[in-house]
Amino acid sequence: MSLIPVFPEAQIESLARVLGECGTGDQITRALRDRNLEDHSGQSTKWKRLHWVFSESQRQHGCSNRIIDFIQAFLAPGRFVGNSNEFEQHRARLNAILSLSGLEFGKDGQFRRTTIARTLDQAEARLKTIQRKLHGRSIHHEVTKYCRTELLQENYFHAVFEAAKGLGQRIRDLSGIEGDGAALVDKVFSIENPILALNFLKTETEKSEHKGFAQLLKGCFAAVRNPIAHEPKILWDGEEDAADYFTLISLLHRRLDQCFKVNITHF
Repeated sequence: MSLIPVFPEAQIESLARVLGECGTGDQITRALRDRNLEDHSGQSTKWKRLHWVFSESQRQHGCSNRIIDFIQAFLAPGRFVGNSNEFEQHRARLNAILSLSGLEFGKDGQFRRTTIARTLDQAEARLKTIQRKLHGRSIHHEVTKYCRTELLQENYFHAVFEAAKGLGQRIRDLSGIEGDGAALVDKVFSIENPILALNFLKTETEKSEHKGFAQLLKGCFAAVRNPIAHEPKILWDGEEDAADYFTLISLLHRRLDQCFKVNITHF
């Protein structure tokens, strides 16, 4: 293949993360050695090793050809005889990233040029395709608003993180109150002096519903944002967990759709 321009930093990291999950540390070491790519990163984490090697290769050679060469060797179809599903999963994730540079990794293990997603319509079409892969679930538009890039790259780990951050931003936008996490929810959805309300808070049933919604919001921030921000990715279970988290965050956005800003006439 002719000279391939360097990949942007975001793509380098995404490629390294995906490839780091495609084999063992020893397999990565052998593949790097076979392709004459030196690893002086000093890292033990697989994707961080690859990220350093890829970045250094582009710096030295001014192109991404040696990264492409590594992918072809490391993900040679012969490595996956009897396990074609795994190969296709890896290939699909890589192609979601590579398509941003007009490249496609074929079933035969060869690279080809493909159309770059240059317009919003093209990006939206790809985004909808990815959404359908999330078990056909109806995802609220406010969820994808904050994580389009991550979804296009099928980076579900960070897509969920960004979607949860977007939930907090929407509460700030609706309420006009600054803050974050549980403290923001407590202030905005207080029973005694609410800024936003799910109902008129006249009966015990209405108060319980309102308090339950606030607890769900706080639980989402605690279960999604905090662990994802601080725990290692090994605790993450990929697309299945992402689908569940997107469904939860979508539910919370739909309930926010029903909320109104409180003023004296409501009570």
